[in-house]
Amino acid sequence: MARITLRQLLDHAAEHGYAVPAFNISNMEMGLAILGAAREAHAPVILAASRGARSYAGDKLLARLIDGLVETFPEVPVCMHLDHGNNLATCATAIQHGFTSVMMDGSLKEDGTTPADYAYNMEITRRVTEMAHACGVSVEGELGVLGSLETGMGDQEDGHGATERLSEDQLLTDPAEAERFVKDTGVDALAIAMGTSHGAYKFTRKPDGAILAMNVIEEINRRLPNTHLVMHGSSSVPEDLQQVINSYGGDIRPTWGVPVEEIQRGIRSGVRKVNIDTDNRMAMSAGVRRVLVENTGEFDPRKYLKEGMGLMKDLCRARFEAFGTAGHADGIVPVALEAMAGRY
Repeated sequence: MARITLRQLLDHAAEHGYAVPAFNISNMEMGLAILGAAREAHAPVILAASRGARSYAGDKLLARLIDGLVETFPEVPVCMHLDHGNNLATCATAIQHGFTSVMMDGSLKEDGTTPADYAYNMEITRRVTEMAHACGVSVEGELGVLGSLETGMGDQEDGHGATERLSEDQLLTDPAEAERFVKDTGVDALAIAMGTSHGAYKFTRKPDGAILAMNVIEEINRRLPNTHLVMHGSSSVPEDLQQVINSYGGDIRPTWGVPVEEIQRGIRSGVRKVNIDTDNRMAMSAGVRRVLVENTGEFDPRKYLKEGMGLMKDLCRARFEAFGTAGHADGIVPVALEAMAGRY
């Protein structure tokens, strides 16, 4: 199956009431695990690559890797998505390398750490949207800054994220401003800030409404019922994976992620894309650690990476089932970028 755009995929998800996980990818093993799970679940999928992943693998190699994965799993509808683009050039080069969706994160300035005001965010996101839509490519924007409502601090991932203390106004997307932003920019999807953050250490306790503001999503969905909403930093940080890592020499401190039931609550209120990275990293690490500790003479990467891939595949399959994505691959008919150009 040809690659599809984010807009086409999320339109289908909205029509049928499900969400699509966006799994970050940095190497071949991650891609094989994710798409293997998607094939078993008969699910479409979003493969996301951050600027850090592009730097790690290199654009040319990453592009060829995605080509190979799409050819190897032809029955899986795949959207290739740039995660947290920081300027027009980053988004443009992603499109040149075959990405069918780009995120312009104008919530931060081009340095990727300094919170931006509305005017900056709107203008750069609008410019990226005009450029991408001319190519038939979808755009995700972000309003509000990812960070912790417990500590008031931003978060860093792959060198991206606020590093200073933030106000509650910055940490929570304003619903009225969200209406204005979607109208001003023409984005296909909107990422919401409501207390989630990147990495494993999201919450010091099981999150409730005081530190995970799902009500913000619900109000924005009430005002923008036809806009596809996105939850970033939505790994659940499974306790069983924490235990496996720690039992084989790791040191994951007690922590809580975003409960799957809260994500399902978001799906009922217009969330159509759910970003997951930490969970897959943990699954891969847990499998590798277990093999190397239980078999101290093992040195073949194919054997210990295979164990990590198995755990990662199981986790991805579980998310496809939980988000309602499973079973929808056959219902999606790819539309060429040329046909998508200028459509929205």
